[in-house]
Amino acid sequence: MAVIKGGETIAVIGLGYVGLPLAVLFSRHYSVIGYDLSRSRVEALNHFQDKTGEVQQEELQQVIELKKLSTGKQGLAITQEANAIGRCNIFIVAVPTPVDEHLLPDLSLLRSASTLIATFLKQGDLVIYESTVYPGCTEEEMVPILEQGSGLQMNRDFGVGYSPERVSPGDKKRTVADIVKVTSGSNETYATQVDELYRSVIAAGTYQALSIKVAEAAKVIENTQRDVNIAFMNELSKTFSVLDIDLREVLQAAGTKWNFLSFHPGLVGGHCIGVDPYYLIHKSRQAGYDPALIQSARNLNNGMSEYVAHRMVDLMEGKGIPVHGASILVLGAAFKENTGDIRNSRVFDLIEILMKHQLKVHLYDPMVDAIEVHQHFGMHCFIQEEQLAIYDGIIFAVPHLCYDGFDFSRYLKKRSVLYDLSGKITGFEVDATL
Repeated sequence: MAVIKGGETIAVIGLGYVGLPLAVLFSRHYSVIGYDLSRSRVEALNHFQDKTGEVQQEELQQVIELKKLSTGKQGLAITQEANAIGRCNIFIVAVPTPVDEHLLPDLSLLRSASTLIATFLKQGDLVIYESTVYPGCTEEEMVPILEQGSGLQMNRDFGVGYSPERVSPGDKKRTVADIVKVTSGSNETYATQVDELYRSVIAAGTYQALSIKVAEAAKVIENTQRDVNIAFMNELSKTFSVLDIDLREVLQAAGTKWNFLSFHPGLVGGHCIGVDPYYLIHKSRQAGYDPALIQSARNLNNGMSEYVAHRMVDLMEGKGIPVHGASILVLGAAFKENTGDIRNSRVFDLIEILMKHQLKVHLYDPMVDAIEVHQHFGMHCFIQEEQLAIYDGIIFAVPHLCYDGFDFSRYLKKRSVLYDLSGKITGFEVDATL
């Protein structure tokens, strides 16, 4: 099967932060079927509403209507009906790969997607995985599902590729088309086809990896590297706190050297940096090596919510503020700035620990879905500034741009604590930064 011939129909399985922008991008050049298990998600998208904020209403409407007008040659159809992907000859999998309660890889969604594809797999089809996994996962875990479910054989009857997602939720400057795409395939022929397919839509170009395992490893170390570097910053934050030195002044001075890497301390959550290292840890331990540095970084970053909570209590006690029953405002619920994504957000761990100290905590984040926060974490989240009161302390946890101009003094008592985890508060006296 030659990839670029104009008659391909692409199925994108999983329409979240990764799958939807990818489906929209491909639909400008190909006929695309977007499939998702969530009925509410499919209905919202068919009404041109993307709650993730990754795709604008006008853009979504344009490609959906293009599908109706192009007699099937271009455009996007979004469905929850599995049979709709049966006529596709390219399948792209972009489903979540979280960890379970034991911090081990949870491949259940990936396995389910592979089982679904296997029922429709035909001679000459191509299956491409984008979900982050450990090296070897695609060929060792997913290919057997495809082969057993279809009765076909990889490389003889169908091809497999791996092209890891690299998007950053909330980043409007570096969208999927603006990031170099790593590609790979199950043999030389299919590797070329996968590369050609992505090169036809990715403006930034592609990089063809030597093998699927290399591409899988490249992806998992991208976020592991960030996790380790942020852990180092968090370690420095604790160190310089007891030494009474401003870490950000230190970083500014050290940053004058050309090869000093720019990282900052903070709470590490989300579906990537706080998860992907566990995939590498798991595979490495299976092979007989315990990656102590990577595990240590994970432990340190996971412990930062507790560190922040205890330091907030210490700051309050240092000012003579009775902790029991005191009121705290936490600004920001998302796992990172300028997104409404609350997946694996460590802010909720922080709030839970504060509440164990008998503090009354209010959460304010205009970017998130308050109903989703309550459903997933059992907490109420204010999305209107008018709902706020006067507090004994404020923790500035997530520096959304929507907080620009926020008058901290308006919501603080005369004797109070302002704790800035971002280091971005200006114009107000801050008691501590992370």
